Amino acid sequence: MRGYNVWRPLILIAAALLTNSLVTNLCVLFGMTPESASNLGFIAMIAAAFITYSRMTKHQRRK
Repeated sequence: MRGYNVWRPLILIAAALLTNSLVTNLCVLFGMTPESASNLGFIAMIAAAFITYSRMTKHQRRK
């Protein structure tokens, strides 16, 4: 358990949730229905999680 980093999962979750909130609010602000905005926010959340995860693991692969 020595090599486990507590901050990485927290950063991943925070980035995903913030992206979801930001995209949903922007879509509603620009006139989308709340259901469609929520769906688009969820898709953006998944994309942000994949991007964040790949950037965090890229540094580990080079070592």
